[in-house]
Amino acid sequence: MSQNDKDNDNRTRQRKNRNRRGGRRRGKRQKPPQPKPAESGHADQAESRKSERKKSQKPNGGGSQRSGSRKSGKGGRGKRNPRDKRAKLSRPARKVDDLSANERARTRYEVSPRLMGLPKTIDPPPRKISITWKNSPVEQKVERKVSELVVFPGEFGWLSDEQVDELAQRIEQHDIGLDQCLSLRSALMQERAVYSHREMMGRSNMLRLRYENGEGVLSLSRRFQYPPVGLFRAILTSRGWSKVRIRDSLRDPVKRLSQRDCAEFKEAEEHDRVTNVDQAETHVRADTFEDILCDYFESEGVRFRRQEELLEEQKKEHGRPINTPDLLMIDLVEINGVPISWIDAKHFYGANLSFPKKKTKKQVGRYVDEWGTGAVVYRHGFCAGLKVGGALLLDSSPLDLSRLIQD
Repeated sequence: MSQNDKDNDNRTRQRKNRNRRGGRRRGKRQKPPQPKPAESGHADQAESRKSERKKSQKPNGGGSQRSGSRKSGKGGRGKRNPRDKRAKLSRPARKVDDLSANERARTRYEVSPRLMGLPKTIDPPPRKISITWKNSPVEQKVERKVSELVVFPGEFGWLSDEQVDELAQRIEQHDIGLDQCLSLRSALMQERAVYSHREMMGRSNMLRLRYENGEGVLSLSRRFQYPPVGLFRAILTSRGWSKVRIRDSLRDPVKRLSQRDCAEFKEAEEHDRVTNVDQAETHVRADTFEDILCDYFESEGVRFRRQEELLEEQKKEHGRPINTPDLLMIDLVEINGVPISWIDAKHFYGANLSFPKKKTKKQVGRYVDEWGTGAVVYRHGFCAGLKVGGALLLDSSPLDLSRLIQD
């Protein structure tokens, strides 16, 4: 090999080595090229642009950022506008407009088409009849104090004569009657049964185990303060029984229940006036009170339609009952200056309690929407603190209740 060939080989090796080293360097991270310094003429313009950009990024400086929607200099959601929250809190609750309800009651015959239940032809035309009705409501503070005295722990049934005498002594210094206290006791027990139902069903397995180990229904009722019949239903539910099977079994306990279950159920019924299956006697007395109320308005010359007529008529027209007050007034009646288009009779005391008040307001609301203002007549009076929008509350002071008084 000549000298020239050797020199060429050396150059080739050196070139390859340089290429290998350059490839390794190519994988390394290269620093970005530094910008050239601006000329003195452009430096002032760049500084002014930076200052303008900073001003536009301040919280209230530019239009690109919404006021109150972001915190300055921080990401994420900012505080909400406090005015929105105040607006929600200041929004008034929905109430029945008594004035408009009064107008609907006065002008119910001027509405076209004719309102539900009102006769198409009335001969003679509706007359204006004014009635004065004196009330004697129970004060709110009296009801609150007596509520602590009328309930006997563990007792959900009818009180014995000795317990009634004891109750009469307890309330002797309060301005409230014994019948009113007994009706208030029933309302308190019913409210207690409704609001404790979920708790009782949550403990149904434990109640069933205690029952199957020999403890009776009444003993469990006194121990855990649950109504006996409701507690027995919870035990059957814990066994896996359906609602239909429980209903049919309690209607015919002799045929459908075991000997022990039948005996326990009958004993529970005797000591439970809250969730009792048989409410026949209560319905009979309520119907009698309604008849007494009808007799009173007939004696005043007032024409009206009864619930039975409205029920049949609505079943024919709509297939089901919709709004069926006890009395729907045909004449233009005013009681204590309030126009009355309908009346509902309640054979109990009108307590200012959450559960019965909620039920009454829901029922009254449907009647008010259809006919306007009406009245609710309570057999045992009512609490002065009870307010039901769209309804005038009345007691039974002017009524002859001799048919309801037992010898």
